[in-house]
Amino acid sequence: MKGLITKSTGSWYQVLEQETGRFFEARIRGKFKLIKTRLTNPLAVGDRVEFSLEQDDVAWITKIEPRKNYLIRKSVNLSKEAHIIASNIDVACFIFTVKHPETSLGFLDRFLACCEAYNITPLILFNKMDMLNDDEKDFVASFRALYEHIGYETMEISSYSKMNLEVLTETIKDKVSVFFGHSGSGKSTLVNAMQPDLNIKTSEISVSQLKGKHTTTFAQMHFWDFGGSVIDTPGVREFAMIDVQKEEIQHYFPEIFRIGRDCKFHNCMHLNEPKCAVLANIETGEIEETRYLTYLKLMEEAEENSAL
Repeated sequence: MKGLITKSTGSWYQVLEQETGRFFEARIRGKFKLIKTRLTNPLAVGDRVEFSLEQDDVAWITKIEPRKNYLIRKSVNLSKEAHIIASNIDVACFIFTVKHPETSLGFLDRFLACCEAYNITPLILFNKMDMLNDDEKDFVASFRALYEHIGYETMEISSYSKMNLEVLTETIKDKVSVFFGHSGSGKSTLVNAMQPDLNIKTSEISVSQLKGKHTTTFAQMHFWDFGGSVIDTPGVREFAMIDVQKEEIQHYFPEIFRIGRDCKFHNCMHLNEPKCAVLANIETGEIEETRYLTYLKLMEEAEENSAL
C-alpha cells in the first residue's frame, strides 16, 4: 500500500492512504533505523512511503520513495548532523516578525540559502503588520525592496486584520506549503486565520523574554479546504545544510553568485582575494552586509563539517 506521512512524533507516524482517505498509525522497521545517515530522523512529514498492514490495522512502513526536496534544521542531538523538518515541499513560507518576537536577518538569510541548496521555492511573509508603527513599516518596506531585488517574493500580512490573506490563499492553493519561523511568530495563528476549523493550538508570547512558547511540538500536515496542504512545524531556531562543500555556498546567494562572475579570479571565494567584485560591492551597498556575514558563517560551517 502507498501513503503519505502526515504526522511525525519521533516514535510513530500517521500515514494517509490517499486512495481511500484512511489514516493509519504506523511504525518503522528496524532496518530503517540502521541506515547510515547524518540525519536524526529517517522519515519526515511529506514523505511518500509504502506500507503494509498487520493485526489491529497497525501499519509498518517498508519503503520511502525518493524525495524531491527537504528542509532541515540543526539537531539538538550532537551525535548527528541534522533533523529533517519536512519534505516534498512546493513553497516554504518564512514568517518574519519585526517584534514579538524579533526575527534576525541572519536567520532569514540562512533559511533562504537552505531553500536554494535544496531547490525549494521560498516566500517571505512579513507578519503582524497591524502591530507596527510607521518607522517599523518603513523598515519592512526597505527590506522587502532588498529581497525582491535579489529575486525573492515577499508579502505583508496580518492574521488579525486579515491583511493579504486572500492573496496568500491564492498563492499556496493546491500546493504543499510549509510555514517556518521562530516560536511566537504566528505560524499556528496564521493557519487558524486562513481556516478556522483546523483549530491549531496557539500560545501567547513570553513577556519576560519576548520569545514564543513552543506550542507545536511535532510536525503535522493539515489539508486546506481551498486545495493543497500546509505542514505546521515546531519553532525552528536554526537551519542547517549537510554534505555541502564551502565552494558551493556562493551558489546559494544569488546576488553574490551573480556579482562574483566579475571577480578577477574564477575560483574567488570572496574572502580576501585581490580585485574581488563581491567585496567591492559590499562597500557600495549592492550586497547587503548581513547577507555576506551569513555567507561567511555558512562557509565556516561547511569547512568544519568536511573535517568530520
